[in-house]
Amino acid sequence: MGTELTPGKPTTRRYSDGEKAQAVRLVRQLRAETGGRHGAVQRVARQLGYGVESVRSWVNQADVDEGRQPGTSSRDQARIRELEQEVRELRRANEILKRAASFFGAELDRQQKR
Repeated sequence: MGTELTPGKPTTRRYSDGEKAQAVRLVRQLRAETGGRHGAVQRVARQLGYGVESVRSWVNQADVDEGRQPGTSSRDQARIRELEQEVRELRRANEILKRAASFFGAELDRQQKR
C-alpha cells in the first residue's frame, strides 16, 4: 500500500510502479476469472486500500501503453512534456534576444546621431 504522503496534502498518496502494476494485474486477473468488466476495479481498489479512480486510470493507461485501446502512451506523454518544456524555454530565450536586439539597436541609433 502507498505510504508516502505529500506534505500539505494528507489525503494524497504516491504509489510505486510496483504497486500500480500489482493493481492492474489483479484487475485483469479478476476480469478474466469472472468474465466481466463490471466491478473488478472497485473490488481490487477496496481490497488494496487504493482509490477507485486511481486504479481505474492505471488500468486504462496500461491498456493504452500495451496497445489494447487507443490513446497517448506514457512514453509519448513524457516526450510531449519534454518538448513543451523545450518550447517554453526557447520562447523565453527568443524574447530575451528580441529585447536585447531592440535595446542595442536603439543604443546604436543614439550613438550614430551624435
